[in-house]
Parts: sequence; C-alpha cells; structure tokens
Amino acid sequence: MPAENPTALRGQFAALSNLVPFFRLIWQTQPYMAAGNALLRLASSAIPLGMLYIGKEIIDEAIRLIDSGGDASYLWLMVGLELGLSIISDLNSRGITLLDSLLGDLVSNRTSVSLIRHAAQLDLYQFEDPEFYDKMERARRQTTGRTVLMSQVLSQVQEIITVVILGAGLVAFNPWLILILIIAVIPSFLGESHFNQRTYSLTRSWTPERRELDYLRYIGASDQTAKEVKIFNLAGFIAERFRSLSDKYYHANKDIAVKRAAWGIVLSTLGTIAYYGAYVYILSQTISGLITVGTLTFLAGSFNRMQNMLQSIMNRFSRIAEGALYLQDLFDFFKIQPAIISPAQSHPFPMPVTEGVTFENVSFRYPNSERWALRNLSFHIAAGEKLALVGENGAGKTTLVKLLARLYEPTEGRILIDGVDIREYSLKALRDNIGIIFQDYIRFQMKAGENIAIGHIESLEDMPAIEQAARKSLADTVVGQLPERYDQVLGKRFANGVDLSGGQWQKIALARAYMREAQLLILDEPTSALDARAEHEVFQRFAELIAGKSAVLISHRFSTVRMADRILFLEDGQELEYGSHEELLARDGKYAELFRLQARGYQD
Repeated sequence: MPAENPTALRGQFAALSNLVPFFRLIWQTQPYMAAGNALLRLASSAIPLGMLYIGKEIIDEAIRLIDSGGDASYLWLMVGLELGLSIISDLNSRGITLLDSLLGDLVSNRTSVSLIRHAAQLDLYQFEDPEFYDKMERARRQTTGRTVLMSQVLSQVQEIITVVILGAGLVAFNPWLILILIIAVIPSFLGESHFNQRTYSLTRSWTPERRELDYLRYIGASDQTAKEVKIFNLAGFIAERFRSLSDKYYHANKDIAVKRAAWGIVLSTLGTIAYYGAYVYILSQTISGLITVGTLTFLAGSFNRMQNMLQSIMNRFSRIAEGALYLQDLFDFFKIQPAIISPAQSHPFPMPVTEGVTFENVSFRYPNSERWALRNLSFHIAAGEKLALVGENGAGKTTLVKLLARLYEPTEGRILIDGVDIREYSLKALRDNIGIIFQDYIRFQMKAGENIAIGHIESLEDMPAIEQAARKSLADTVVGQLPERYDQVLGKRFANGVDLSGGQWQKIALARAYMREAQLLILDEPTSALDARAEHEVFQRFAELIAGKSAVLISHRFSTVRMADRILFLEDGQELEYGSHEELLARDGKYAELFRLQARGYQD
C-alpha cells in the first residue's frame, strides 16, 4: 500500500475541531432532543457487558444444574434479566434512531436557512466570482446529509465507552488480548485514513466539473431550455459532453475505489487471523480447566465484540474525519463576510428627498478586470426628475444603477443623496427607498400574488396593496385571465402551474416596482418583450403614477426615452451627451443620429 501521508493524517485530526461548532449547532437547534439522545446512548453502551456477563452466568449455572449442583431459581432470574436487558436495548435503539432522524432533519433545515440568509448578505460581485461560487456550492452540499455525521460521532462515543467497559474484563483475564486487538485494527485504520483523504481531495478538486455536470443535467432536461434544445438539436451535444465529463470523474474515482477495496481485503484478513489466534488461546485455557465454559463464552464474546467495535471505531473515525473535512467547507463559507455593509452609525435617510441624487467623478472597475466599466461620471438627478439612460449594450447603464443601489461600490468617486454619501445610510433604508426592476428579472415559480408581493415582501398578506400594484402595472388584466387569479401558480415547474408570455411576465414584474413606496424608481429595460405601443403605454402610465418622484429609465426605444426630463447618453462607460430630448436633438450629435435612424425604421 502507498506510504501514509502524515500531513494528510494530521489534517484529518485537525478537521475534528469542526465537530465542536457542529455539535454546538446541534445543541442550539434542539437541546432536549440532543440531551435525550446522549442519555439513551450512554445507557446502551453498558448493555453489551451486562448481556455477556448474564450469558456467562446462565451457561455456568446450567452446567452446574446438569451436574446436580446448581440453583434453578438463580438460572431463571438470569434469564429474566437477560430478557429485560434485551427489551431495553431494543427500546433504546429505536429511540436513538428516532432522535437521530428528527435531530438530523432539524439541523439540516436550520443550516439551510442560515446559508440562505448568509448568502443574501454577501456582495453581488462575490457571486460573479467562480472561485466563490465553488465555495458556495461545496457549502450547499453540506446542508444535507448531516444526520449521517451526527449519528456517526454519537455512535463512536457510545462504542468507545462500550469498548472501555469490555476491555476492563479482558485486562483482568489477560492484557495480551488487548494488545492483539490493537495490532489487528491499526493497519486497517491507516488504510482507511489514507483513502478517505484521497477521496476528499478528488471531490474537492472536481468541484467546478461537478458543478458543470449539474448544469448539463439542468439544461438537458428543463422547461427553460427545452425550446432551444429541440430547435438546435442540442440533445446529442449535451449528452455527449455530460458522458465525457462524467466518465473522466468515474475513472478517477474508480481508481481510488478499487485500491481501497483491495487493501481493505488484505488488512481485514489480518484482523480476522488475529482474532482466531486469541480464540485458540482462550479455548486452550478452557480445555486445560483454567476457566469455565461460561467464562469461555464471556471472553470469546467480549473479544469478538471488541474486535468488531474497534474495527468499526477505527473505520468510522476515518469517515468522521472525512465528514469533518467536508464540514470545513460549510464553516469556511460562513466566515466569508461582505465588504458592502451598513455603517456603525448610519445617517437618517431623508423623508422626503429634497435635493436629489448626485454622481461625483464616479468610476467603477469590476474585480480582476483592467477595463473601466464606468469612468469619471458626474451628473445630478433632481428630486422628482426623470432621467433616461441611453447607450449600446455594455455601455455601463445597468452597472450605474447597481452602484446607485449599493450592489457595487464605486472604485473612485462617490454618490450622494441629499448631499450625503450613500455609504453613510443603512443598506436597508437605502434599498427600501429605491425600487428596481431589472431586464433579467426572475420569473419565480410561485403564485401570481406572491410574484408581485416580492417587490415588498413585508406586504405579502396585504392583498389590497398587491391588487393596487397590479392595476398600476396593467398586470390585473393578466391575473384576471388566470383560473385561480392571484392564487394561481405561475410557471410549469409545479403541478397546475400556468406559464405566461414574455409580455405578461413583464407586467407582473413591473407590479413589483409599485409594491413599495420608494422615492426613486429604476426601470432597467423591463419592457423589452412588449411592442413599441405597449411599452409606450406602460411608461406613460409609469410617468403619471410616480409624479413627484425621481426615476431612472433605461430603454432602447427613443419614443419612450423622450418622455424623460433629461437623458444621459453613455458610451464605453463615459458620458457622451447629457441634456433634454430637445437639447440633444438640437446638438445634432450621436443621440440625434440614432433617434432619426430609429424613427426612420418605424416609418419604412
């Protein structure tokens, strides 16, 4: 077998430190169940010795009765005690299994909730980093299956106590039996530790590829991708790519699995030989008359149980260490902290905003990028003013509004609301007063009412507010056609779900913007699926409904853009032109050129 890597073994022992916060989490989740589980296991750990000793007494007393020197009442008392212990053992086992299952589910649920809440606190740019996404994926895999690790650790403690109790009996007879046991199980333990470390290293190093396999499974069989898969005949391409990648992982894992099985057979055979060597020694002692047949049964049973338990403890240690290594992924994820946070002493958000929003020499560059997404932007949005952002794809329009909502921080410069840097406001206050609907809004597979309430989730039970938001966005005409109206599940993922057209979905998404009493509303091309007339109607209605409030509109249609008070034309992240529609036409620059070009397209 390959030489054991001492560093890897030390790493497994070091990983056991993760069990302390893990069991703290279990205790905090449900202390009564955790305490009950521990007490049942403690009681169960003493039962094997009691059963073996009573069995010894039964055999010895039966032999004495055969020789006419025994006590029948004592024999039947021992039988009754053995029956009682057997019933208690069964009850304890069932109780432990029940508590393990319930505790495991509660811990898994709590961990999943914590992961969701923690992920929501992290910065948007972190989610766009593949390395971070791998960490999150590994952490997400640790929110399930924690029942197994918990049961393994508790079983380990239980069996160690049992081994100590049984070992006391063997030491009293002959200490050499304990030494034989230890020699028999150590090689197997080292082998399991070695291969567990190799398995963990393989799984960790293949995280990106496993994530790609999950993605290929999704796009190969999903309602979101079914049209493209059929039209472009992608099934063969996706299946072949999945097969190729999964085969590589299979062969890498197979190599470890085969070697692990081969060495396991060799090392377990050594343990079996050691056991029978000890068994022969005990038999010879019995034949010589040095011990009774009952003692033979007790010692042989104790030795057999201890060998099995020590083997189990050693092997389980490797699995526990492996589980603790994976658990590190979860705790590492929880250690990641956002850079964009609320200040310790936040400035009160103005109610209402009176001066407006000011960009002062704002520049932004994405992490690990040399290209400036925005460069030296300075402009002002007065309170109650409507600003339109215009520019080609990649000009920086969406990046600008993400900066305004503090989803990103400016690399240079600052953004002010009523003369105060937005970093001095609490994140909640800032975002509560900014309503954004992005072009790539999410089509939640939930009820229509819930899809709208997402704009202000605190109003989930406020049906009048949901219905009013639907009327404002014209989504009420969509909901009115649904069989269950606001209780209708949207999307085809779940039973009885109803899918909507792109334009209908956009009206639902727009309703979210009307759910909150935000002082600044941002529409980032949310109406791109509507025709020109429908989009104009939506924006016209939008302008009427938010009279007195500030707004930022992003659209490629100049017929809509001209409704704004002022227009900011971006090119390569920089200001190209700035002014009202009439001013920009009079300037006869690029805005005027594109406006006339688009207008001519509608006339042709």
